[in-house]
Amino acid sequence: MSAMLVPPPQGTPAQGRLLADVGGTNARFAWQAQPQAALTDVRTYACADYPSLQAAIETYLKDTGRHTAGLGPVQGAIGIANPIVGDQVHMTNHHWSFSIEALRQAVGLEKLVVINDFTALALALPTLAAEEKRQIRAGVPDANGALALIGPGTGLGVSGLVPVGDGSYRALQGEGGHVTLAAVTPREQAVVAALQKRFGHASAERAVSGLGLVWMYEALCELDGVTVPAGLDAPTISARALDRSDARADETLELMFAFLGSVAGNLALTLGARGGVYLGGGVLPRVIDRLEASAFHERFVSKGRFKAYMESVPVYLIQAKESPALRGVAEALR
Repeated sequence: MSAMLVPPPQGTPAQGRLLADVGGTNARFAWQAQPQAALTDVRTYACADYPSLQAAIETYLKDTGRHTAGLGPVQGAIGIANPIVGDQVHMTNHHWSFSIEALRQAVGLEKLVVINDFTALALALPTLAAEEKRQIRAGVPDANGALALIGPGTGLGVSGLVPVGDGSYRALQGEGGHVTLAAVTPREQAVVAALQKRFGHASAERAVSGLGLVWMYEALCELDGVTVPAGLDAPTISARALDRSDARADETLELMFAFLGSVAGNLALTLGARGGVYLGGGVLPRVIDRLEASAFHERFVSKGRFKAYMESVPVYLIQAKESPALRGVAEALR
């Protein structure tokens, strides 16, 4: 039976903040003693190992010695890979579901903020140090321009920061990963048709994500009339593409880069992201050398009469050692 934290007695000073970045594969937690303090005790847990988010939280608090009443967090903030509409959360790419209010009470928090995980990552963009981002497309960021954020992980996250006129930004909460996927080449058209046949709607996430790598590989097998190999998953496809041992895996990775370029370029145009486009998520850092030599760049700028506009927009890959989204959820508690 899982333990419940009892809220500290009234008058007890605030003892800390529980921060979480929850994706479809991993849940990352951190502790913050007070606002603006450094993040400590950063730990990662596999979502599949726990029946619920509450169970993962309780494990983290126990592992860090904060599971006893009076030692636990007073406030909490969670960035999660899901739209946040009302009190009930049902994850898109994992089976966890919960009531925000019930979770707040179960963990004994005075305050709990839950936002989309890529909204949290967007809030952290201004905090990125030079070594935490790698510029992969030239351009000088406009200090007054919007910032776009997109990144393939288990799914496809999309967000951005829009300037509000006083030097600050407003983060977007949307589900841009589910926009309709657009094909350019005949081969892409065939892949999109296969995805439409399978899912009804071929969203960008069906191609530009870890899950998308698998779905596209399977679509290519169908188109080529071959059997899908056993034990296929995204890491295997990436590894085979990187060592050039599987031509279909290689094509799958190149298709993902091309689709990503189109979707990221569309996002930049939509937001007017002259402050830069940031690429996040867990997939790209593992294949960065291939990304830099891929069709991503041409597809990013191939916007007809706005090609020159797009060529001026810088693109950065986020490569922080710790999840910057944890900083973003801390910002959301302000």
